[in-house]
Amino acid sequence: MQKVMITGASGQLGLALYRLLQDNSAYELLRTSAFANEGSTIQALDIAEEHAVNEYIQAHKPDIILNCAAMTAVDLCETEQETAYRINALGPKYLAAAAEQIGAKLVHVSTDYVYDGMGNEPYTEELTPNPLSVYGRTKLEGEVFVRENCEKYFILRTAWVYGEGKNFVKTMLRLAEQNNMIRVVADQYGTPTSALELARVIIFLMNTESYGVYHATGEGSASWYEFAKTIFEETGKTVDLEPIPTSEYKVAAKRPMYSVLDNKALRERHGYVMMDWRLAFKEYVSELNAE
Repeated sequence: MQKVMITGASGQLGLALYRLLQDNSAYELLRTSAFANEGSTIQALDIAEEHAVNEYIQAHKPDIILNCAAMTAVDLCETEQETAYRINALGPKYLAAAAEQIGAKLVHVSTDYVYDGMGNEPYTEELTPNPLSVYGRTKLEGEVFVRENCEKYFILRTAWVYGEGKNFVKTMLRLAEQNNMIRVVADQYGTPTSALELARVIIFLMNTESYGVYHATGEGSASWYEFAKTIFEETGKTVDLEPIPTSEYKVAAKRPMYSVLDNKALRERHGYVMMDWRLAFKEYVSELNAE
């Protein structure tokens, strides 16, 4: 039996991983979060506390560490830069160093925001990152620390993740209950990615020794406006949706205009093709309807 440690276990991806792994007798799950969840098996662990990370990993000796913990509030990162650096950069550094000490594999989840989005072709793994925001910069620094401190690492860059918890889909559905008209940015492009689909890729890769950097998003691309349109079509909501340019949506952090990722390494190294984002979203909606 392999011990699998999941950080950020109460987040969207952490919950998706738990769902897929909880009944598999091949794995013993160790779940941590910044705050312990009362009544659950999730333990409190701040990945930005080096001593606490070392102590936990030395005590439990996981075979695989899945780092789903991050500060993902993009605009908040601009004003709370020190916190963003601690969680997004130092946290991965400490996990990587601790993993290296015990010979564990580390899967670290990163983001499309490491790119500047100035191009118009999907980004492959070998292209040079150039982040525009504090969030993107700290996530890139986390990637660098992982590579420097751990040999058995997988870095997965993903984008626009939705699952169980707070996300764009839930925000749109909530707004639809409150408004007849919703304005959504139509000139930023990326790929909506199901947390469940991303979890499937992680489980596949963690059982290989094919280390390195991977892109892992749904196949295809969309603007935020197109994603919102699909959300309302698939959930049967009637909403007056207005496309707007980024210039009309005032936020603290600069976003990449085109951050579509090409899952080249998954495809070429493993023949692994992720589900088209629209099909994955249909799967998500069917489960929402079943609740």
